[in-house]
Amino acid sequence: MTETPAALREAHHPDLSGGWLRPAVFGAMDGLVTNIALIAGVGGGGVSARAVLLTGTAGLVAGAISMGLGEYTSVRSANEQVAAEVAKERRELERHPEAEARELADTWVARGLPRELATQVAEVVRRDPEEALRVHVREELGVNPDDQPSPWVAAISSVVCFSVGALVPLLPYLVGSTSLWLALGVGGLGLFLAGAIVARFTSRRWWAAGLRQLLLGGLAAAATYGIGALIGIQGGL
Repeated sequence: MTETPAALREAHHPDLSGGWLRPAVFGAMDGLVTNIALIAGVGGGGVSARAVLLTGTAGLVAGAISMGLGEYTSVRSANEQVAAEVAKERRELERHPEAEARELADTWVARGLPRELATQVAEVVRRDPEEALRVHVREELGVNPDDQPSPWVAAISSVVCFSVGALVPLLPYLVGSTSLWLALGVGGLGLFLAGAIVARFTSRRWWAAGLRQLLLGGLAAAATYGIGALIGIQGGL
């Protein structure tokens, strides 16, 4: 059985609709880096393992809530902006259909289509108001009005992945360890694995993506550890 072009596209490209990938990746990376840096900072100040665990847990909960609310608000605001522009384009098509058709034809001519062909296609599109709206929005705004990301999917993806990422450096403390360096080592391993996993969705080499994420997280942890140690020494902790 011969596969259709749509089926071939599905087989060669991941489904990125719904707005889950960006908040999931950002949430996991942010959870890892935030809590690794957080426990490095308080641990560098010389506090007890219990205090480090309490701080990391608070950071996990607060960060996950903040990420979820931020993603929901951001995606919903973007969708509302698109909806407002679509409504504006709909009014323009209703009031000035001929002018909008000429504008669409001009867009295609600028991309290399012959004037006669571009005009003919624009006239055909104009006969179906809903299809005309979709085409105009895609050409003028660069978005698909029927395929906008879900704010709930973005928020839930962000909350779950941030929580998982933030939990990784706390695992040694949860099983009874009191070693800050073990926790930071586990967090570093999590950073490398997260970067390597993300490389699956890109063209980067998995090890290069993993090392890049490890380096960035390590710099954040080193900075907060230094600040924590400095404050701990000055405060007599």
